[in-house]
Amino acid sequence: MMAIENLFDWMRAIRREIHRQPELGFNEHKTAALIAAKLTELGIEFRTGVAQTGVVGVLGTHGPTVALRADMDALPVTECTGLSFSSENAGVMHACGHDGHVAIVLGAAYLLRKDPPKGRVVFIFQPNEEGSGGAKPMIEGGILDGVDAIFAGHIDPRYDAGKIILTPGVNTAYTNGFDVEITGRSGHAARPHEAIDAVVIACSMVMQIQAIVSRSVDPLKPAVITIGQITGGTVNNVIAEHAILRGTIRTLDDVTRQLIFERLKGLASSFASMHGATIDVRIHDGYPPLINHAGQLETAQEAAGSDNVVILPTPSMGGEDFAFFVEKIPGCFVRFGARKKGHEQFPLHSQHFDFDEEAMKTAAEFMARAVRIEIGKLATRAG
Repeated sequence: MMAIENLFDWMRAIRREIHRQPELGFNEHKTAALIAAKLTELGIEFRTGVAQTGVVGVLGTHGPTVALRADMDALPVTECTGLSFSSENAGVMHACGHDGHVAIVLGAAYLLRKDPPKGRVVFIFQPNEEGSGGAKPMIEGGILDGVDAIFAGHIDPRYDAGKIILTPGVNTAYTNGFDVEITGRSGHAARPHEAIDAVVIACSMVMQIQAIVSRSVDPLKPAVITIGQITGGTVNNVIAEHAILRGTIRTLDDVTRQLIFERLKGLASSFASMHGATIDVRIHDGYPPLINHAGQLETAQEAAGSDNVVILPTPSMGGEDFAFFVEKIPGCFVRFGARKKGHEQFPLHSQHFDFDEEAMKTAAEFMARAVRIEIGKLATRAG
């Protein structure tokens, strides 16, 4: 194994190699091969092909078991950072820090391998967090069998490197995608009275959908509806027969979520009746809310140290499929401060996104400490 002083350089090289070769969900073949090579280098046993492209490493053979999870997929974004290690795959970019997440968990694996705790550690490298979700198929593949607790984290450019951000309780929101398909009747652009204009209906619906949150939802219950895509029409002088709205619904409780579903379907029915159109609403399953467990949050706070902790009292309306893990076993999800000078204005998922790589050092040390502390607590309870 390398000398400890070379660990950060090793992690940075891993992050940059993954950044150069980003891969979309369930296509992370090069990323998985790199992870396998690094686990081999560390002398950690592993298996590949879990939930298609996932990798799972195991350190130790018995005792209390704690898992660390890193997601490893990129986004369909064209990179515009100008970095020397920019994406070489056109239209694909690590715009959410998952390249850093892989390097962080591998760094933690190095630290734990060098001084093994008195228990087992499972290193989970998960595909497809950004897509339909890779957590669920990995769990269905049995990777949590025998695991007592789990930790994960996410790069966060809103905070300085070295800070560990903790959110008690609910951390992220329910996510539900939806499609609204509008079918009218095409006709000549000069004779709108002979047609049913799907584009006009779509535009009117976009504005009225926003009123669901502003006028139907309790203002003390956070909720967001965003229309991210509108398609419709074929040419400028033909009234469109078809249009589709695609969006996402974010809520923190199921009562509000179900209310929004009902209002969206009711709105579609009203517009269909008013215009003589057919409107079909399809709501897709998404991620449940991610809820941190109190015991593991306490472990995370101890591992971070009082000088480095930032308590974020309110949840994010973003989604995170780590939620499926903490539905099954106790766990905690944290954020790693990683603000980079000159990139402060570029959020996650931006084509200009980058982060301060120094954050990876703090994050790897934090993850390793969290494992040791949690194994110690589990052993004490078992004894």
